[in-house]
Amino acid sequence: MEPEGKGGARSADPMAGIFARLEAIVGAQHVICDPAGMEGFLREPRGRFHGQPLCVVQPGSTGEAAACLKLCNEADIPAVPQGGNTGLVGGQVPVGHGREIILSLRRLNALREIDLESNTMTIEAGMILARAKEIAANAGRLFPLSLASEGSCTIGGNLATNAGGTNVIAYGSARDLVLGLEVVLADGRILSDLSKLRKNNTGFDLVHLFAGSEGTLGVITAATLKLFPMPRAVETAFIGLASPRAALALLDLSRDRAGGEITSFELLPRIGIDFVLAHSGARDVLHGKHPWYVLLELASQGADGLSERLLALLEAASARHLVDDAAIASSLEQRARFWQLRDLLPDAQRQEGGSIKHDISVPVAAIPIFLEEVSRAAVAAIPGARLVAFGHMGDGNIHCNVSQPIGADKEAFLARGGEVNAIVHGLAIAHNGSISAEHGIGQLKRDLLPKVKDKTAMEAMRAIKKTLDPKGILNPGKLL
Repeated sequence: MEPEGKGGARSADPMAGIFARLEAIVGAQHVICDPAGMEGFLREPRGRFHGQPLCVVQPGSTGEAAACLKLCNEADIPAVPQGGNTGLVGGQVPVGHGREIILSLRRLNALREIDLESNTMTIEAGMILARAKEIAANAGRLFPLSLASEGSCTIGGNLATNAGGTNVIAYGSARDLVLGLEVVLADGRILSDLSKLRKNNTGFDLVHLFAGSEGTLGVITAATLKLFPMPRAVETAFIGLASPRAALALLDLSRDRAGGEITSFELLPRIGIDFVLAHSGARDVLHGKHPWYVLLELASQGADGLSERLLALLEAASARHLVDDAAIASSLEQRARFWQLRDLLPDAQRQEGGSIKHDISVPVAAIPIFLEEVSRAAVAAIPGARLVAFGHMGDGNIHCNVSQPIGADKEAFLARGGEVNAIVHGLAIAHNGSISAEHGIGQLKRDLLPKVKDKTAMEAMRAIKKTLDPKGILNPGKLL
């Protein structure tokens, strides 16, 4: 059923009473029913999932969100929470042409409080991540969550999916950065726990339960987040080396020499750099070509000495024959050039044709052997396939993507996605890893999850879902 605009055919629709009640809650201008107006909410960035809801509802307060969910629960209308619509597994869009509404949280974007003494800020779920980071920086603080989509993703979506990013090695994922949450439950009740406490041992950790639940247990409307002192010194190095084994040894040495000063340790393959250079205006950083690269960043609260420590680290790595060449950024412009090679890689890979993408994690020590095994198995299955593995080596999260052979038919290659997925996921599980490190499960991996997750754990998750959402109205068809 596709409702039309105001008046006319919609007035005869049996759902018209529901639409009228939703409009009474949020205002008629914030209930979008026409297909053209809804289109921007319906398709996720990779274009793999596209659904048609009854309407898009945009509450402007927690109270309005609660009233909407109460109405949905009473009328048995499923609700799909959505933030910036940047998720990559289809968790934020409807499952098809069903009866769902999209509950967009973008209007809930206020700063409620910033408390510099407790190093926290409380913000609403619809605030864009980049704006949250800007608010913190203007107050002399750091909010360290760092994602490629930070210009459009929202805090609520970050928490609902437990987003990761490039700074997890130092600060943890989104779940580790939240102290308290305000959540609307399926029946419209508001769970208000916007605590600033670093220690609170009073029963189940509900904050961490909702963080990462992908909107299936409740709708996050606000959060109290941790802030950190702004670093007084940042040093960035772009390092060429021979293999992931050398990169692993460099990571061990870096931890020994720099410890908590490491904020990023990104692994990049030469093929990925070649993709970026071919499809952008970026320039190579080092004079020679190397099979692999590491983008290493250190940050310190001390204003002096960090550059000397980084140089000493690289000299020690060179003496152990771990590093073939390296450049240290001497300006903010040069640092941006280093990061450009990392940030442009996903888009450059898309320009190379079909890509079968994976967001896996394995124990850090297993990364080199895992990549060797995947490369052999993928090429054996599809001769000419190109492994483009890159990402957050410091926390074990590798985007282990397989690009089509040069000149191959894109659709024919993508049609073998299930076969390639079985290879990559099977090897990740064999190394006690995960099929989803930071993107979540959504629709993309929902059917695969029971095959790789402990049976009792799945039963416990389903029991929690049934307790908090007995009618199953929250984000149906996702995760479970």
